Amino acid sequence: MAAHEQGKFWEFHDKLFGNPGKLKKDNLLQYARDLGLDMKQFEAAIGSNKFKAQIDADVKEAQDLGSTGTPAFFVNGRFLSGAKPFEEFAKVINAELKRLNLPIPPEAASIG
Repeated sequence: MAAHEQGKFWEFHDKLFGNPGKLKKDNLLQYARDLGLDMKQFEAAIGSNKFKAQIDADVKEAQDLGSTGTPAFFVNGRFLSGAKPFEEFAKVINAELKRLNLPIPPEAASIG
């Protein structure tokens, strides 16, 4: 959220997911420097916990929906936990399209 405040949410996101296990404060500060963030503003944001309530609310919502980790996906309320191959998504999406009497894309028609 501190990076988002400076318009670099996805860039910071990519740094975090590209460096699993390297999420200590020193690492976060280095990622912010690498992205050219205003360090004074970034450090003030993470030091103040100004986004804690928003993050806690997001975590609670995920837990209430049954998600305990990432990635997690919902397709019309159907929960898919973890990284899944295209075919598994296509089966769920095709079933939902069929249920709604909507056409299935030709590329996915032979799946599921």
